[in-house]
Amino acid sequence: MNEPDFIAALRALPLHPGARGLADDCAVITLGSETLVITHDMMAEGTHFRSGADMADVAWKLVATNLSDLAAKGAEPLGVLLGHVLGRDDARFLEGLREALVAFNTPLLGGDTIAAAGPRTFGLTAIGRATHTPVPARSGAQLGDAVFLTGPVGCAMLGFEGASDHHAAFHRPTPRVAEGRALAPLVSAMMDVSDGLLLDAFRLAEASGVTLALDPAAIPVADRTRLEECIRWGDDYELLFTAPPAATLPIAAHRIGTVAPRGPAPLTLGEIALTDPASLGYRHG
Repeated sequence: MNEPDFIAALRALPLHPGARGLADDCAVITLGSETLVITHDMMAEGTHFRSGADMADVAWKLVATNLSDLAAKGAEPLGVLLGHVLGRDDARFLEGLREALVAFNTPLLGGDTIAAAGPRTFGLTAIGRATHTPVPARSGAQLGDAVFLTGPVGCAMLGFEGASDHHAAFHRPTPRVAEGRALAPLVSAMMDVSDGLLLDAFRLAEASGVTLALDPAAIPVADRTRLEECIRWGDDYELLFTAPPAATLPIAAHRIGTVAPRGPAPLTLGEIALTDPASLGYRHG
């Protein structure tokens, strides 16, 4: 199975209402007066990081990518659970983990540690508290809304390629937690950009039953001469969101398009209609 097929099969299993049909970044569970936001992401050697990567960077990124999902829900991180496979440079992994937890003010709650042969895989579950309800979803974009992006895409790609001024963008990204909390009361839909701007915009449009009409000239990118690569590469962890065009945003953001009635394509880039998500960004399988 590829990733979309596997997720579609999972939807046939018993699901909690908070799972949002497995169509969102996180599970959202209301307990009394509080709403918990829960997410789980994994990183695999050879897929998400090179075999010789600094394990401190791997640990940092593992935390950051999970907190980015909480950011897209406007959630305040409460703590994380770690799944760790023992191996080389465990001390460096712990150092990077400590640095990330301190930087993002997020404590460790527990987890599990194993020894196993073969490439290493790490998992992290992040738990947060919603700071605004209803909690933003991918599915709320409204006709006439503007489409916004918090920052440039393509920085992680350049960092992966070795550009020194973009090293941190790939190896030690910063989740937009504060921005997500500030935006949560105002947005109609929101998600983080992890698999490529085009693919994630396609997903938001599909979930909302609309077409996102993006203006390629308005999209902020790390290298304008490589626009197509920048908007497909992923790993940027900026926030993609929709909001009324007249809304007063509490943070700086780039308006990159408009929410239009659903047409034959969920996504347009200028005059180009995009209908095949397989060509738009990174998918597993």
